[in-house]
Amino acid sequence: MDEKLLVTPLLKALHFAADKHRDQRRKDDEASPYINHPIEVAELLARVGGVTDLIALQGAILHDTIEDTDTSPDELERQFGAEVRRVVEEVTDDKTLPKAERKRLQVEHAAHISHPARLVKLADKISNVRSVTLTPPSKWPLSRRQEYLDWTEQVVGGLRGTNAPLEALYDELLAEGRRVLSSIAAASTRSEA
Repeated sequence: MDEKLLVTPLLKALHFAADKHRDQRRKDDEASPYINHPIEVAELLARVGGVTDLIALQGAILHDTIEDTDTSPDELERQFGAEVRRVVEEVTDDKTLPKAERKRLQVEHAAHISHPARLVKLADKISNVRSVTLTPPSKWPLSRRQEYLDWTEQVVGGLRGTNAPLEALYDELLAEGRRVLSSIAAASTRSEA
């Protein structure tokens, strides 16, 4: 697709997401602006994955709007069309379910979602693995960070075959995350001795 045809709809999605997430912060020590996360997900798709599909890129920018803001599926469809709505809905957890069930369903459904949704889910897990490794939620103990990395590996297992460059980056970041967390655990054990 011509790059000029991508710019306006991507900026529209970015403006919409920035407005919806405007008061939200990440749970890291710096309380980073939440909008940085969906921007990173879209940027990973474009830069690492070579993705130029408008639906996938808009889906990446908007992927948390239904789950984490007051955005309704109908509002998303009115603004961005039925395809974008479907992608966002495919990667949206049902917050009425317990957390363990939502996590189980992500693993179960990963292999069965559309290709654009698989791309978004893969880039989302890359972003989250990087965050949990380098700028984790301040209240997460080391064990929860390690469990999170293990769980993402299960989800990404269902996404294999989606985009080789993104999968390679995920594998690299997961290995690095495990090394970092193992080092932290070892240092903690030494300091307790």
